[in-house]
Amino acid sequence: MFKQQLDEFAAKHLTRRLTPLQSGVGPVVEMAGRQILLFASNDYLGLAMHPEVIRASVEATQRFGAGAGAARLVSGSLPSHQELESALAQFKGTEAALTFSSGYLANIGAIPALIGRNGLILADRLCHASLLDGCRLSAADFRIYRHNDTEQLQSLLAARRQARRTLIVTDGLFSMDGDLAPLPELSRLAQTYGADLYVDDAHGTGVMGAHGRGTAEHFGLEASIPFQMGTLSKAFGSSGAYLAGSSAVIQYLMNTSRSFIFTTAPAPGSAAAATAALRIVQREPERRARLWANRAQLFRGLTKLGFTLPPSVSPIIPILIGNADRALSFAEHLFAEGIYAPAIRPPTVPDATSRIRVTVTSEHSPSQIDQALASFQRAGQASKLI
Repeated sequence: MFKQQLDEFAAKHLTRRLTPLQSGVGPVVEMAGRQILLFASNDYLGLAMHPEVIRASVEATQRFGAGAGAARLVSGSLPSHQELESALAQFKGTEAALTFSSGYLANIGAIPALIGRNGLILADRLCHASLLDGCRLSAADFRIYRHNDTEQLQSLLAARRQARRTLIVTDGLFSMDGDLAPLPELSRLAQTYGADLYVDDAHGTGVMGAHGRGTAEHFGLEASIPFQMGTLSKAFGSSGAYLAGSSAVIQYLMNTSRSFIFTTAPAPGSAAAATAALRIVQREPERRARLWANRAQLFRGLTKLGFTLPPSVSPIIPILIGNADRALSFAEHLFAEGIYAPAIRPPTVPDATSRIRVTVTSEHSPSQIDQALASFQRAGQASKLI
């Protein structure tokens, strides 16, 4: 059975394989014995290799061990976790925060805890898989609305039973298209119809907003979104995730979220690394300035070359191709040029929307971006995309 399914994947050009790195996460990495420019990392601010972040991880590991040894509610709650949660709450301007071992665990644990039987969840069609899985794991009725279609969302809200407990679920910054959710309108609809809004800001945390506090800050809505989730594995360069909110919400999740209760606590080194990264994010706004300058240079160059780009407003710049086979071919030409930006294919993205998902960081130099653009041009011509 498994061999047959794998053969079907291969026939559709949907087989996946691991591509190991022999070095750190960029912007220049060693792959297959070569020096390669990496344009696929979510380490947006270059903090995964920052000496201060690494030192904090090493010191916490030496003091508390490589692992926490137990779930937080047993004996795994260490100073590293408490310091991180306090720093996150202060950063997000909320009363409290709760950390999870990954963004996936946060979403599949928090959403079912927040809404259950007799409730209704309305989620954007392009929500991350972890959000959709969290919605499905709840006992609530679950409906999808078209991507960023607030008119359809309003229709669904208006048609529901009056006063029915309802949760609107969305990414803040969508991971595959690089566009933003219309949070002001979503927040308005939530307030008008008595619903709650849950925002996954995995890719907005550290990047969006004047201080890097995410898409809620970007839109001036920090006091209006009750459930703000984010990850520590992207702009913060570590691993794990958090949910920030009121003290009551956090205490409730601590007592009801199965992926928190029944999971060994995050490694103390990871928590300490995230706390150090958070300090740097607040101390060095120039990192975000470099990131946005690099993003503008790359987006402008790809547009000028004639690639088909969605209306991304973030460091995530997808080059839409459509056919999975052509996307793979383009990625192979890029790799031959010394650029790693892999093809993204279904089921990660909808059918017929295969793409190269290009990501840029604050640590790419202008000359590296120019080098990449020249390679994208040659690979695009060889693949007959431009």
